[in-house]
Amino acid sequence: MSLLVIGGEDVRAHLTPAVAIPLIGTAMRALSRGDAQQDLRQIVPLKSGAGVFGLMPGALGGDAGFGAKLVTVFQAPRSGGHTGHQGLVCLFDPVSGAPVCILPAAEITAIRTAAASAVATDALARRDASRLAILGCGEQAEAHLAAIPLVRNIKAVTVWGRSTERASAFAARVGPRLSIPIRVAETASEAVRNADIVCTTTAANDPIIDAGDIAAGCHVNAVGSSRAGPAELGEELVARARFFVDHRASALSQAAEFLRAKAAGLINDDHVLAEIGEVLLQRHPGRRTETEITVYKSLGSVVQDLASGWFLYERALRDGFGEHVPL
Repeated sequence: MSLLVIGGEDVRAHLTPAVAIPLIGTAMRALSRGDAQQDLRQIVPLKSGAGVFGLMPGALGGDAGFGAKLVTVFQAPRSGGHTGHQGLVCLFDPVSGAPVCILPAAEITAIRTAAASAVATDALARRDASRLAILGCGEQAEAHLAAIPLVRNIKAVTVWGRSTERASAFAARVGPRLSIPIRVAETASEAVRNADIVCTTTAANDPIIDAGDIAAGCHVNAVGSSRAGPAELGEELVARARFFVDHRASALSQAAEFLRAKAAGLINDDHVLAEIGEVLLQRHPGRRTETEITVYKSLGSVVQDLASGWFLYERALRDGFGEHVPL
């Protein structure tokens, strides 16, 4: 028996945003149909206080594999250029049950998360949406800037970060690749004021934008918080918006922005209108008018990781990349 190990360079080369967006759309449909399965993620806060360790198991169904994502999230200063999200995606054969492949979680997470936001944006944002605001200036901000223009004709981008200097450096580095003007805002409120699409990709512990900051007709992808606790959106914004999620059961127990608004007495569980897969399957309406605000709360679904990993595994077997390690 051997295990195929696929490295980050091969992930980035073969799992491009253009490839990942339809893959993720298919995975989210499968999850909402019940063809794919996933349990609630298990999160272990580390006693050292340095971060958390998470386990995300799931199965794609059919001829595709099952497996798990093992991930750490550390917010402490890092060395060696490592991302705050590190770990492994482990794939198992659906027929024999044998482990067949491991892949780096950080690279897959960066690409599939932005692809999921692009899927939600395509389903929920106005067709004429052209002004994009990105809150945050890290890895996910860059990934979203690569993905969102694939589903909407983005003509202007505004970026905000807690460090204006870092945000300016981000705009100078990324802007030339996009051929789209990037403006750096002084505040989060300023960044989103006239935006048609907003992507929040920060590590904020408390909300950085609320209902009064967002224009009518805006679509918001809330990405930065993936567990109960830290929140990027204020309670009034959540209550005002049509609220969609990647996975209902996960959102009801772990979506921080939803839980805060519920605790404030502004909403109940029915405020989670639908999974994005249900919208894609046309089981539930998404945007109904040009003026309503829509929010897609992204917690991160392991079926997205598994779909990305299984695509890479099959492509590696076909094209001969990766390294086979005897077990």
